Order: sequence, then structure tokens, then C-alpha cells
Amino acid sequence: MPMDANFDLEAIERAFVEAAVDPTKWKEAMTVAARATGSTGALLFDAQSHLPGIPQSENMEAATEAYIQGGWSERDVRYGILSRLLQKGVATDLDLFTADQIERHPYYQEFLAPHKLRWFAGVKVASGDSLWCLSIQRSIEQGPFSPDQLETLADLSRRLASASAVSNMLGFSRVDAALDAYERSNTPAFVFDVSGNVLRLNASAEMLLGDTLKITGRRLTSSDRNATQALETLLHEVIVRESPRSPGPILLPRPGRRPMLAYVQKLPSVSYSPLAPGQAVAVVTDPEAARTPTLSALQACFEPTVAEAKLAQNIALGKSLERIGHECGIAYDTARNQLKAVFAKTDTHSQCQLASLLSRL
Repeated sequence: MPMDANFDLEAIERAFVEAAVDPTKWKEAMTVAARATGSTGALLFDAQSHLPGIPQSENMEAATEAYIQGGWSERDVRYGILSRLLQKGVATDLDLFTADQIERHPYYQEFLAPHKLRWFAGVKVASGDSLWCLSIQRSIEQGPFSPDQLETLADLSRRLASASAVSNMLGFSRVDAALDAYERSNTPAFVFDVSGNVLRLNASAEMLLGDTLKITGRRLTSSDRNATQALETLLHEVIVRESPRSPGPILLPRPGRRPMLAYVQKLPSVSYSPLAPGQAVAVVTDPEAARTPTLSALQACFEPTVAEAKLAQNIALGKSLERIGHECGIAYDTARNQLKAVFAKTDTHSQCQLASLLSRL
């Protein structure tokens, strides 16, 4: 493609919208962006983080591997374009260095040169709190982008804002759907963004908040300093380092009570790429929380009467027959007869055995 400003912006915009709807197409969108601008390759990353696993065109994979293995992700001087990117919508290496400085800089000579890369343009892709950068890469021979080309890329920045908005909207929908699924099983869950801030939580999680577990400055914190530090460390492992191990629970101490347990993990349906608004989920369990099966579950499994099912629910909560009779307004003998019927239908022989069975429903 001739090195002029006639970039196929419509093709890039169309590819971005398709990828926003179907995240499996981000790699294809990067290939389209590189081809439509006559460049060597393209990548898309969160401009405010250094997450691995970013969408990229296939021919950038070797350079990206060297970028991570060589520690260049922590020494990437191109993050210095951020202020320019926000102001103009597009920025390049020449906004940071002169051509002579680039000729001597380790980032360009030790990292980029072996991959025959040199020049790039960063295109702002922003919507709401999200700020992505479309990094379009050029070889040493292709040379830097011209002023006219940069004007065209600034126009591309404005066009791609809608794709970012669509991706954000669908990403939050996935987060809400996951939280709703947890809520249906009465499981407290917190979803975190790329920085480890609490992005969303369900109603069950809200009920856990108090003196021992709080959200402080958008961070989930425990009254125990060591627990808070352990939670921060594990979030970093899961979000930034994409730890492959299955981490054990973090103990969240409570004075005079058993500690709660927090499990932090990635969810493929929520954290499907580094561009997703939700990057990790913490599921919290309370060993002291009493769980009771629903009436419909009891009736489906054991076919009790409504009265027998309600009595079984109360047994699962650890209540005595005397208390159940008092609360339900029935005589003790009536409650005892209902319990005998429940024993027969569940093939259990004691309240402890019955409660154990019901806890697994």
C-alpha cells in the first residue's frame, strides 16, 4: 500500500465493532488495522496498565514475547505518550524523542531493532473511564507517520470511541450476569477491574460488609492488615501475572467468630481479555452462614407436604422442635409427627443426619 494518508478507516472501524461484540475477533481486528494503514503490525492495550495477553496481529507475536521475557513491559518508554494521546488522540515516538535520540536509545536498538521495528503511532480509543491505545507498528524501512497520516489517525480515534463504548457495555453486561448467577445461589461475589478496584458486587456480598470487611477507596479491605495484604497480592497475581495456579482461600478473620474465606480467580466469561472491564472475581464463603434448600428443591427431591418442607428448612437452620412449633404456631406433637414423616421420605434417622443431607441441596 502506498505510504499516503488514504487509510481504510471504515475497515478498521467495522473490525473494531465486530470484535466489541465478539471478543474472539480482536486478533483479526489487529490484522485489519495493520493492513488498512500499510503497517507491519498492530496491538491494542489498556493505556493505564501493563497487562499481558493483549490483542495483536499474528506477526507481532515474536516481538511481544521478547517484550515480556526481556522485561521491556516495565521499561516501556512509549507509555510517556499518555498526556499527548489524551490531548490529540494520536501520538508517536517523535513526541518523546528526536530521531537522533531514537538511534541511540536501548528500547529502540536492543528491543525493537532485532525485530526490524522502529516507528509507531498510538491511537486513542476511549469511552467513559476506559482508555485503550491502538499501537500501529512500522518497520525501520517504512519510516515514521507523516503529518497527514497522523491527522487521519486522529479521525480514526474519534470513530473508534463508539466501538469502545459497545465493548464496555457488553463487558458490564457479562459482569452483571455473573454476579446474578452467584446471587441465585446466595454466594457473595466481588468483581474487580484491571487495577484491583471493586467494580461490582452482588447483594449477598453487600450483606458481608461491616467492621471486619469494608470497601475503602474502592479497595476490598479486611480489619486484619495481613489479610488485606494477602488479598492485594493475590489480586495482582491473578490480574497482572495471570497466575496459572489455583490459589487457596484467604482467611478474613472476625473477632470471636470463625474467619470467612475468600477465593480469587479469573472467569473466562467475564475476564475474556485485558480489555474487559472485569478482570477478577472474589467469592467469599462464611462457614457460619446457615444454608437452607428451597421449598421447590425439597419438594422435587423428597415430595414432602408444604408443612413438612417448611419444617425441614427450619431443621436445616439448627432450630429445635419446640422453637419450630412455637414459630409456626403448631403443637409439639404435630411438629414431631411431621419430622417423622420427613425422616421417612428422606431416609434419615436423626435431626443431625437430616440437617447434613439438606445442607448439600
